[in-house]
Amino acid sequence: MAAAAFSIAFAGAAEAPSSSGPIYEMRVYYAAPGKLDDLNARFRNHTMTIFERHGMKNVGYFVPEGENPERKLVYFLEFPNREALDKAWKAFGADPEWKKVAQESEKNGRLVTNVVRTFLQPTDYSPQLKIEDKGGRVFELRTYTTPENKLTDLDARFRNYTIELFKKHGMENIVYWHKTKGQKGADTTLVYMLAHKSRDAAKKSFDEFRQDPAWVKAKADSEKNGSLTVAEGGVKSEFLVPTDYSPLK
Repeated sequence: MAAAAFSIAFAGAAEAPSSSGPIYEMRVYYAAPGKLDDLNARFRNHTMTIFERHGMKNVGYFVPEGENPERKLVYFLEFPNREALDKAWKAFGADPEWKKVAQESEKNGRLVTNVVRTFLQPTDYSPQLKIEDKGGRVFELRTYTTPENKLTDLDARFRNYTIELFKKHGMENIVYWHKTKGQKGADTTLVYMLAHKSRDAAKKSFDEFRQDPAWVKAKADSEKNGSLTVAEGGVKSEFLVPTDYSPLK
């Protein structure tokens, strides 16, 4: 069972990211029916400590917010570079304690049915990611997909206007990422995270942001030659709440 648990954790990692760092890995674990609490317990009591032992920096652990949220865990790890990432996962998979924990936790079946991995690097305009336990925050993970050759224009708009306007309207810029090279959508994807005091505060902030004359002008000027996001699924937003054991809260 331990070998099976380890193998599923590497699903979807066929393409290698670039070697420069730092590199962040976003991992989405889809829990088996009725197993999300057990999965959280395994991370809380065992996995995070084993990660740290092998040089894997725990950043944040989240579950979706909402009335009928998906049964999944979204978490982020930080590595100095690609080589360190590969070395750490190899050592983790061979760790006797992890093998024992995986086997014991899956006596009644797997905890995870699917894993999605995404490798990310900060943009040049991203604030330094601070792993702070402020509490009382709701996090919003936003993913933008651009038409071909438009990512640099979108970056310019964020760099020169958007992030400051977000701040003006009470939104906390946590981090901005690009997918690392070699992954699908690496040249057309921006992934970023904001923090809000609440869902209601997020709505209020975005309503005010969209009506801000500075934003209206920046958007119009930047889109004279077409939208910077694709029409179908170009902007995706997911609200996440930190688990009780998440370093970032």
